[in-house]
Amino acid sequence: MTDNIKDKVKEFASIAKDCPDNLQEKCFEILLSDHLAGVNAPARAPNVKPTPVTTYEEGESHGVSDEIEHQEDIQQADIHIKARKFLKKYSLSVDDLNQVFYKDGKAFLPLYEDLKTTRAAESQVRVGLLRALESALHTGEFEFNGEEVRDECQARKCYDGKNFSANFKNNASLFDKFSKYNKTLSVIRLSEDGRKELAELIKELK
Repeated sequence: MTDNIKDKVKEFASIAKDCPDNLQEKCFEILLSDHLAGVNAPARAPNVKPTPVTTYEEGESHGVSDEIEHQEDIQQADIHIKARKFLKKYSLSVDDLNQVFYKDGKAFLPLYEDLKTTRAAESQVRVGLLRALESALHTGEFEFNGEEVRDECQARKCYDGKNFSANFKNNASLFDKFSKYNKTLSVIRLSEDGRKELAELIKELK
């Protein structure tokens, strides 16, 4: 160790000589001080992040909704002005909205898991209404993609493939200028009746 320090002192002295005369002494002191601090520093443990431990109370659900990491309340300023007008028209508040959706970054994600119905046709319509709400929060347009509704119904195991198109047609009053479902033109807009139905659904799910 002593020989190593001697070598370093010579090395630092040589480096300091390259500095202007008035800075040589200061340069030497800084180099030597920094070296000695490194030599005497305790060994550092590897930079390993601790694994987070999740604890559950007895009887608590272990579902996905219990593990939301970035959940934030939706603020009025977060939502499109048309969506705000919708809430006001149907006597709903942002607090009501926060019972159904939450904010994660710029995304609005569902808090609900249960659609409060066991009927496939009604489940399909409710998925569409809620997707239209999600769209309106961002853009102000109460519309949804029918094929995305199909995918979600399949994931929820409430998909009735034989009657998928018929389920929309049978509830045509909820959709704007709707006559029949077209898979290639699958964007469906809510009518005023559809928005009213959506408002009732929010109240039921909250």
